[in-house]
Amino acid sequence: MTHKKLLLAHKNCLTCKKDFLWRKKWQANWAHVLYCSERCRRNKNTIDS
Repeated sequence: MTHKKLLLAHKNCLTCKKDFLWRKKWQANWAHVLYCSERCRRNKNTIDS
């Protein structure tokens, strides 16, 4: 029997470029989620070097 959490969908954050996993709170709009956190969403126009 495999662990269920291994089968979750994942995306890359547009701001920090980190990989993040599907969360239950994003269930209704997973297709529209672009950022891993509220902090990344607020700093979407900041360019990191």
